[in-house]
Amino acid sequence: MILAAHAAALVAYVCAALLAASPLIRPVAAPVRGVAALLGVGVGLHGAGLALFTVQHAQLPLTGLGPSLSSAGLVLALTLLAAEIAARDVSLTLVAAPLAAAATLAAMAVGLAPGVDPAGARGWLAAHIALSFAGLAAFSTAGAAGAMYLVERRELKGRRFGAVLRFFPPLATLDRVNHVASLAGWIGLTLGIVLSGAYSMAFQQVEPLKLAWGTGAWTAATTLAVGRVVGGWQARRAALVSSVACLGVLLLYVLFRTLVDGVGKFL
Repeated sequence: MILAAHAAALVAYVCAALLAASPLIRPVAAPVRGVAALLGVGVGLHGAGLALFTVQHAQLPLTGLGPSLSSAGLVLALTLLAAEIAARDVSLTLVAAPLAAAATLAAMAVGLAPGVDPAGARGWLAAHIALSFAGLAAFSTAGAAGAMYLVERRELKGRRFGAVLRFFPPLATLDRVNHVASLAGWIGLTLGIVLSGAYSMAFQQVEPLKLAWGTGAWTAATTLAVGRVVGGWQARRAALVSSVACLGVLLLYVLFRTLVDGVGKFL
């Protein structure tokens, strides 16, 4: 049942992305309700699958590579659903829904096996990982908005008034999403990294690769947040930095995970 729920959620995420792309193929209005419904179904099924995992293994799906990837996909999909409903738009789904689907598929591929924690560590790990997931979801949203901003800006400068301009939200909206998501990502990752340091000192467990990746992700989020708030970065610069930084963080995560033995834990 756990795998079946994940598979159904995966299908829902892919269908949401395909439906969101329909205005690029033919001139129709953005299918906000349909995309939101599909994302909602995916989130519900995904959540049900992780709830079954929690009941079956008597632990939250926050440790072990498979469960942590699945939880990351769920948080990203939930963040995406909230953003699209609030903005009455579906363009972010084109980027974020495939990411949620990829995380879900990867979790199914590596197996949803629970991790093993030191005695008393679950509360620390649950808070650390939940905050880190929320921060990464917001940071990914900032990266997606930044990438879309750059694409739309290039189309405007080239005077190509095609499907991109018809479908994407205004540049000001994308910049605002990038700004808010950047700050939210920094807050979540900062709290997550603080708890990670406290966990490492309390239980005397330090894993260099995971520490390096977490520090790198926090540094990227901090650079973006400080640049926007203190440095007065303009929209284009912020969009470029956020999209490149988000891609780099995701690629480093995949690289570091391949170098860590065993099922391990997120970060």
